[in-house]
Amino acid sequence: MSFVPPLASIAAVRPVFMIVMGISLLIIACRLARAGDGWSARFIAGGAFFLSLGYAVVLPLAQAGKLPVLTSGGHFHGDPGLAVAWHAVKNVLMNAGWLMFGLGLALHARVFTATPRPTSTTRNSHGSVA
Repeated sequence: MSFVPPLASIAAVRPVFMIVMGISLLIIACRLARAGDGWSARFIAGGAFFLSLGYAVVLPLAQAGKLPVLTSGGHFHGDPGLAVAWHAVKNVLMNAGWLMFGLGLALHARVFTATPRPTSTTRNSHGSVA
């Protein structure tokens, strides 16, 4: 007799939530990248693609038990090389995705552009500060 989790459990809903989140992130980022120009749009779209691939494909497959997952206890059944490879793929997708997406948003918001500081135009003609 096998244990089937109920449909409304957290374990059953988590992969669906991740798939919906990954797809909606990609749609929102594509709309945002359409308003951007140059490298900001490229970084936003590339980061969103990596994140959606991680959230909509890799993480739900790992949650469903289709991919070998590393555990913190050290107990593992299967090929440890394959588990390390999928762990590396997941880490590269998620970390590079957030890095590129954040950098694209910063470029889109013009965080890295140098703006001249405003200078004071009032002058004291009396020579006294008081």
